[in-house]
Amino acid sequence: MAAPAAVCNVYPFRDCRAVPDPFLEPSPAVRIPNPVPLVIDNGSLQVRAGWACPGAEPEPRLLFRSVAARSRGASRNLTQIGNDIPSLEPLRWLLKTPFDRNVVVNLELQELVFDYVFQHLGVSSQGCVDHPIVLTEAPCNSLYARQMMSELLFECYEVPKVSYGVDSLYSFYHNQKRDAACSALIICSGYQCTHILPVLKGRLEAKNCKRINLGGSQAAVYLQRLLQLKYPGHFAAITLSRMEEILHEHSYVAEDYFEELQKWRSPEYYENNVHKMQLPFSNKLLGSSLTSEEKQERRQQQLRRLQELNARRREEKLQLDQERLDRLLFVQELLEDGHVDQFHKALMELNMDSAEELQSYIHKLSLAIDQTKQKILQAEVNIEVDVVDSKPETPDLEQMGSEQSLEDMEGMTELDPLFPEEQVEAEKPVTTVQPMFNLAEYHQMFLGTERIRVPEILFQPSLIGEEQAGIAETMQYVLDRYPKEVQEELVQNVFLTGGNMMFPGMKSRIQRELLQMRPFQSTFQVNLASNPIMDAWYGARDWALEHMNREEGWVTRKDYEEKGGEYLKEHCTSNPYIPLSLPKLAPRTAAVAATSVEPVAVNQASMLAMSGPSEHV
Repeated sequence: MAAPAAVCNVYPFRDCRAVPDPFLEPSPAVRIPNPVPLVIDNGSLQVRAGWACPGAEPEPRLLFRSVAARSRGASRNLTQIGNDIPSLEPLRWLLKTPFDRNVVVNLELQELVFDYVFQHLGVSSQGCVDHPIVLTEAPCNSLYARQMMSELLFECYEVPKVSYGVDSLYSFYHNQKRDAACSALIICSGYQCTHILPVLKGRLEAKNCKRINLGGSQAAVYLQRLLQLKYPGHFAAITLSRMEEILHEHSYVAEDYFEELQKWRSPEYYENNVHKMQLPFSNKLLGSSLTSEEKQERRQQQLRRLQELNARRREEKLQLDQERLDRLLFVQELLEDGHVDQFHKALMELNMDSAEELQSYIHKLSLAIDQTKQKILQAEVNIEVDVVDSKPETPDLEQMGSEQSLEDMEGMTELDPLFPEEQVEAEKPVTTVQPMFNLAEYHQMFLGTERIRVPEILFQPSLIGEEQAGIAETMQYVLDRYPKEVQEELVQNVFLTGGNMMFPGMKSRIQRELLQMRPFQSTFQVNLASNPIMDAWYGARDWALEHMNREEGWVTRKDYEEKGGEYLKEHCTSNPYIPLSLPKLAPRTAAVAATSVEPVAVNQASMLAMSGPSEHV
């Protein structure tokens, strides 16, 4: 699919900043007649949370990045979550996430995310959260991850019941609600992973699910490396946040990758389809049309700043020299008072050999202090005098050494060159200096083949050195695990969801791949979710509304205590529940049992402990 020609192909970066979420008050509808479910789409990129109210709350009330920023040694109260972080780039090295790939592994950060959700939705989490919770989880989520999540919800927040579901299945449920028991092949590509999920008769076939460890995160890093190599002069300005903006708004998937590359070789096609990204820049280097009087006034201000800078440095130097002189005089007083041992010890600390050397240092330091005081007095007089025709005072090189601060350096860099040649030029007629090049064009990045090269890693992971199969190969592998009749049933509903499916041309590319892999004259149907990003939350809300007063799919606190934290009640959008089976003990003879009674008892006790609900891992 060819990209449409751009009318104006220069695009500035928006550099959007997050707005802190307000602390909302729950509406009375969430309590009538019973507390309504709280729907949380716990994604590795974004968290979406809202209420499942009948006839109200059609949209999630919270949407924020699932990241946390906390300085080393800071308390939990000082941790910034989601939209509390205005810009991610200054704190990129501090950012942490509860996820490893798309599985929750850091329960401490997950607890902070839940606190953020409950507090901003007006739910009091100090005592308990008395609302049922519908929560998304990864496909084929591990029993241990679910156990830790259930322990957090039931033990820390004391929720009455919770339901777990797969985000992509919720999206499928929202779009296929009229025929939820149908079969489909779901392709879900998100921030960290891409999944191929076969669904037969409305149930997930977990044994044939496949995951590709590639998503939007790897694409953003790949684009950042490409542009940093292409534009090394703008290395620091090429941030991950800007790369994500390019991915979302300027990239597309080629229907035929190699054919599209050939089109980009044409200069005309390149000029019509290249996108120029304008980096922010300062136009201070551009020519100015200041009059001679304005330039002269500017020089006077700069001279005053130089004098104030020198005066401040002299005062600092005077204070340091005075403290050093007081210390030397104190050592000299030790000798005069007869404390010879303390005097010699102090001399050793000062790295001096004799009293004569000490006296010489005191004399030189006193002269230096007197000279500095005279310079300070002279500078105070010069400030009150007109300095239009006076020469600028050159800062002392000794004072501008290691003691020069960052503030002073910034002040120096803003000054114009103060040379006699410039003073002569100031008397000339005012002329506008035209730059040799357009500074705005120097701060532009040209996006050509990068627009298709980066999304292509989903189909060709070898572009970034990953030894994995792409979407097409994985889809073929999953279909080959079924008989031809089942394959025909699955390809009649290939459902696309997830943020990466919003790339222009993605649906056409999947259709082309299916056309190449399916038999001659066979049929297939590719459907794109109505909203690939938000449909997971919409589907979870729809499921919660339909099952609000049912027992199907809800794990109660009683179930948690009796069957363990990994227990899951299956429903149409959930993972299948496969309980953990422990190996049985081999039968032992009576003679062996008689000789080892105590070890057998210990082993049985340990097995009983392992079979408890808190140790199902």
